[in-house]
Amino acid sequence: MNIEDIAFDEKGLIPVIAQDAFSGEIRMLAYANEEAVKKTIETGYAHYFSRSRNSIWKKGETSGELQEVLEIRIDCDNDTLIYMIKQQKDIACHTGNRNCFFRAFNKEEKPSLMPFEILPFLERLITDRISNPVENSYTSKLIKEGLDRIVQKVGEEAIESVIALKNQDKKEIAYELADLMYHILVGIKYSNMSFEDIEFELIRRYKS
Repeated sequence: MNIEDIAFDEKGLIPVIAQDAFSGEIRMLAYANEEAVKKTIETGYAHYFSRSRNSIWKKGETSGELQEVLEIRIDCDNDTLIYMIKQQKDIACHTGNRNCFFRAFNKEEKPSLMPFEILPFLERLITDRISNPVENSYTSKLIKEGLDRIVQKVGEEAIESVIALKNQDKKEIAYELADLMYHILVGIKYSNMSFEDIEFELIRRYKS
């Protein structure tokens, strides 16, 4: 697929979805013209076309919220692009939110957490508890108790998960594995790592 294959509209534009390559969330939607797409390819950072200013802009050039583009994908009709991105400072929306889709349609409250969002959400929560301990928070208490306690809990939850799998009770399996995954996440963050490190290792194994 080449840039000549892109089906720009009558104004020479194409909608571009910026999707977080790690959490899967849609960070924003903007438009690009051919030059913006070329700049994105050349620099490795997201460029878009501002319809209001009638000019090309590099995301994060002033705010520092750059979007590193890991891959560009195109849909079956060649008329929509996805930038698979790594958001540099984690805020994509000009309102200060992680993404531009922080409101639920026909609801006053925030959108519900979707399944693909829960692990990144927990990772952010644990990271915040490490930096900003909260009284009566189990996570803060566990982190304060240190690595030995965290490792102990991972081991306990692993044994309980094995028992649940052996019993073949789906509700019990889901409950115990959720506990295990949570404590593993605490261990990952305590080790100054990210779930991304595990994802990259899985990708490496898949490719090999």
